[in-house]
Amino acid sequence: DIANAISIEYGHWLGDAFASGGANGYDHKKMGITARGAWESVKRHFRNLGVNTQQDLFTVVGIGDMAGDVFGNGMLLSDKIQLVGAFNHLHIFVDPNPDAAAAFAERKRLFNLPRSSWEDYSSELISQGGGVFSRSAKSITITPEMQQVFGIEETRLSPNDLIRAMLKAKVDLIWNGGIGTYVKSSEETDADVGDKANDALRINGKELNCRVVGEGGNLGLTQRGRMEAAANGVRVYTDFIDNAGGVNCSDHEVNIKILIDEVVKRGDMTDKQRNQLLADMTEEVADLVILDNYRQTQALDLSEILSHQGMGPYRRFISELESAGQIDRELEFLPADDVLKERASNNQGMRLPELSVLISYAKSTLKGDLINSDVPDDLYIHRHLERLFPAVLT
Repeated sequence: DIANAISIEYGHWLGDAFASGGANGYDHKKMGITARGAWESVKRHFRNLGVNTQQDLFTVVGIGDMAGDVFGNGMLLSDKIQLVGAFNHLHIFVDPNPDAAAAFAERKRLFNLPRSSWEDYSSELISQGGGVFSRSAKSITITPEMQQVFGIEETRLSPNDLIRAMLKAKVDLIWNGGIGTYVKSSEETDADVGDKANDALRINGKELNCRVVGEGGNLGLTQRGRMEAAANGVRVYTDFIDNAGGVNCSDHEVNIKILIDEVVKRGDMTDKQRNQLLADMTEEVADLVILDNYRQTQALDLSEILSHQGMGPYRRFISELESAGQIDRELEFLPADDVLKERASNNQGMRLPELSVLISYAKSTLKGDLINSDVPDDLYIHRHLERLFPAVLT
């Protein structure tokens, strides 16, 4: 709001579209848009594994708490979630055998409770052997139920070691909605990661035993950590793929405001009418954003399948970008040509974290080519551009 007020005061052409959100913008937490977009990634991963996250029970270890936007909204996107454990900077939550329906209702209560913490979770609803533990405790007693769900042999662990065991647990999903980097590759040092606060918690990608990682938060894994996990069978894209919904929603908001403000300037609409129209379009904007997330992960999965049929196109694309100075293969941790050829000979394809990088460069390259062509002026294309906006504007 402050940035937009300054923009309006100085007569900047974007007005209150200078910064998305604010009083007359889209509230990402209320919309739950980042989590909803990331959940499209989670659903697609599980569909490939024969699991319907909206109908089948599945186990989750989470990073974050219910007061957070991405973690909180994410853990309310299915009532089939069995959240067996979670942690934030203060507490460790453990519920070894949760009742999915009762736990869902309790998570919802915490989400709606101002400034809630895991300590607010009703102890009566936590299954036997679980509890909420302080991360400042010297040690935590490991119950038989905790041993079983997290694969722990010890009977006492430090809070940090318990968290490491949770990250290594054989669960269906790790949902990252917090802050910090918790997974690196075995070839990286903690110093390489640059997140000293979580050095004692961090594990290697090959130590992940979950089936899927959902990255609602940023930088939960290093790129090399993702690649190591993917090489060991974990389904994971990247943070910038999973949580693209928030940025995409801001893009929609700014473009819509630019369009509507032309109408306001002509005197055909008042500011009050404009703001009401923006509010009325909230859910349709959310639908457009989520559709983008859905289609992008669809493209990635199709590319993964096609890469098993032939690595040539992907190898050539990387080489062309490299020759044009548009990509640094080492900086993006993309495999060398000989590695790609070796994979092809072993019937292995590209990995999803690698394809996540490539699709970003492909879109950027395509955007530049389109801008420098006559395509944007083609009347037929104009009809397709209308699909980017809510129906009421077209």
